Amino acid sequence: MSYDSASASRAEGGRRSGRAQRLTVLSGPSGVGKSTVVRELRAEHPEVWLSVSATTRAPRPGETDGVEYHFTDDAGFDAMIAAGELLEWAQFAGNRYGTPRAPVEERLRGGRPVLLEIDLQGARQVRETMPEALQVFLAPPSWEELVRRLTGRGTEPPEVVQRRLDTARVELAAEKEFDVTLVNTSVDEVRERLLALIGVRGDAAPGAPA
Repeated sequence: MSYDSASASRAEGGRRSGRAQRLTVLSGPSGVGKSTVVRELRAEHPEVWLSVSATTRAPRPGETDGVEYHFTDDAGFDAMIAAGELLEWAQFAGNRYGTPRAPVEERLRGGRPVLLEIDLQGARQVRETMPEALQVFLAPPSWEELVRRLTGRGTEPPEVVQRRLDTARVELAAEKEFDVTLVNTSVDEVRERLLALIGVRGDAAPGAPA
């Protein structure tokens, strides 16, 4: 990834700080806008490092190992699990995805803020493997709005839509497990509050743990 000189300077400043950072986990139901918030946040603050997952899925055209994902086979993924090299992992659509532990810990020790954008299952695993992490839940403004987002494309059969809605209900019910909830009424507002929680800018948002 290429940065402009100002962004590179900010990133380098974060690495030189020498102050250990706390991992931030962002989770929430499908369709709530996690990827959009993370994309906007990193466009403004590339010094916030987004973990690159390992996967057994084959690379798609244009994907590069170590950029979109760390690509491996089933044997390699099994070896990472056995060696305790993953903070969390899950299976989806016949493939496995996981967060390598070493790159996360290395950047945290170096003073660089690290963000994980993962599902509920992954967030629960990180709570076990790295309990000091700050767990942030991104919630929709309302259930009706989430339904609109999940069904808005109109390209999926009814049974698939229903599975997505059932999963979203389970994910929303887990909100109380998280340290902080941010309601996604505005991407700009959520981005700024998340940056404050991470510690990149300003003070922690109201309600954030010390």
